[in-house]
Amino acid sequence: MIWILLVLLYGVLKGLREIAKKKALEKNTVMEVLIAYTFLSFVFVLPQVPNAGGLEGRFYFYIAVKAFAVFLAWICSFQSIKHLPVSLYGILDLSRVLFATSFGVFALGESLSAMQAIGLATVCLGLLLLKFRIPLGKRKTDDLSANIIEENSAEKKKAPTFFVILALISCLLNAVSGFLDKVLMKDISSSQLQFWYMLFMVVYYALYMVAARTKVSMSVVKNKWIWILALMFIIGDKALFIANGIPESRITVMTLIKQSGCLITILGGYLVFKEKDIAYKLFCASVVIA
Repeated sequence: MIWILLVLLYGVLKGLREIAKKKALEKNTVMEVLIAYTFLSFVFVLPQVPNAGGLEGRFYFYIAVKAFAVFLAWICSFQSIKHLPVSLYGILDLSRVLFATSFGVFALGESLSAMQAIGLATVCLGLLLLKFRIPLGKRKTDDLSANIIEENSAEKKKAPTFFVILALISCLLNAVSGFLDKVLMKDISSSQLQFWYMLFMVVYYALYMVAARTKVSMSVVKNKWIWILALMFIIGDKALFIANGIPESRITVMTLIKQSGCLITILGGYLVFKEKDIAYKLFCASVVIA
């Protein structure tokens, strides 16, 4: 089915985006990357302006709510990616399966079979296994913030539980966004959703800049990872919106397919950032994906 291929494309680009975010944050602050990333993404969707009109008033409100959820989700996720190993973030991001499935079942009335219920239990198991990081040596503590270790140059730093919580909040907010995508795409086009969604995002970040008196260095223009991020984001979201507009697509299945990108993120953590315990993280991810 075409919608499965579109969602798979989104998942692959999503996995690559997490790596690009980490690289972009090496050169600029979280808010500098977020603001530049959002404004540049909006520029990329401007060609869709001729196809973006004709919406009923109520849809502007729903799109504004979706954009606000993503606005908050991005702040949480970028802070998490900056302070956590990207391979760990990739696994934590799988928790959105739980949130999105809940929305699909309880809000959209999608059926949940016995096998799917077992699948969700397995998702929980895979996420809980992260608490018990098992290296080749002895495990000295059960605390998540002490067990999951980030390699930063030659110095090891403990990953604060606070940033793990931020990652989970981001997953919840992204699940809200995914739920609204499915609802909105029943009545509007992908061009309408993508243009107005990005316009609201620009407004939110502009208001944030004014309220927080945030300054953005011109070095963001030379940060090639921000350009790559924006391009992958626009292509991935376009594919996802089109998939949501296909009546046969199901949010519970789409959410699972999206998470295929986590394997790319985990491997990228090893190949690009030389992060440790990749085999165990791949094991945890495989439990969730299974």
